Amino acid sequence: MIACGTCESIAPDIFAYDEEGISYVILDDNKGIEAVPEESVGDLEDAEEVCPLNLLK
Repeated sequence: MIACGTCESIAPDIFAYDEEGISYVILDDNKGIEAVPEESVGDLEDAEEVCPLNLLK
């Protein structure tokens, strides 16, 4: 992950930055085991759509 600020600005209930400035999922401390609440799925999809890492695909 990177820290461009996009994901946290679009989905602040899902993403934050750690002490090194790297983006992480706050729902489950970045473990990937907690489902995203239904009301936040749209924000997650929006953040994924504009993520600069998608340019590397």
